[in-house]
Amino acid sequence: MEKQKTNDRTKKGTGGYSNITVKKETATRFRSYSKKFKKSHSEVLDGMIQYFKENNLDPFGEGTKVILESIKKLERQMMKKFDRLIAIIKNMEKTSIRPTYEMMLILYEAYVKDERKPKREPVKIQEERMDFLEPRNTVPKTEHDRMLQEFKVYKKRCTEIIDNVEKVEPMMGKPYLKINMGIGDFESLKHQLR
Repeated sequence: MEKQKTNDRTKKGTGGYSNITVKKETATRFRSYSKKFKKSHSEVLDGMIQYFKENNLDPFGEGTKVILESIKKLERQMMKKFDRLIAIIKNMEKTSIRPTYEMMLILYEAYVKDERKPKREPVKIQEERMDFLEPRNTVPKTEHDRMLQEFKVYKKRCTEIIDNVEKVEPMMGKPYLKINMGIGDFESLKHQLR
């Protein structure tokens, strides 16, 4: 009865052991290799087999060549990317960094040769101008005439509104001003002021 339980465990892989004959040097190398992972010899060997299966590697044939070729391919791709980065940096240096540096150097040399400190001019306060209706040299005559015409129309409109204002003194409360204006006129005024 005891032997059957042991055989069942061996079949399921939950505790049975088997001996494999290997050379003494190989066993020593494997033991020292297993100590690096702090795992049992069985777990290390099982992990190695799993690794070879998942990556389709043959330790005696083409497996190492495949790994070396993939590493070389990655290295070539990385070198191409590095070359692109170097080209971008050189282009930036040639087109923007170098000219900016040279301009700053020229400005600095001119400032050092000048040997003068810049004078601070006092801030001028602009006087209130009353000549805003007079034509200026910077505005074309046609535009000036148009602005004067618009001002006259605006002034006339304001005068009409002021003429329609009357003072109301109610029995209770404070006096207030009332504008006698139709709703259409009020909407028109709102539209003009926008």
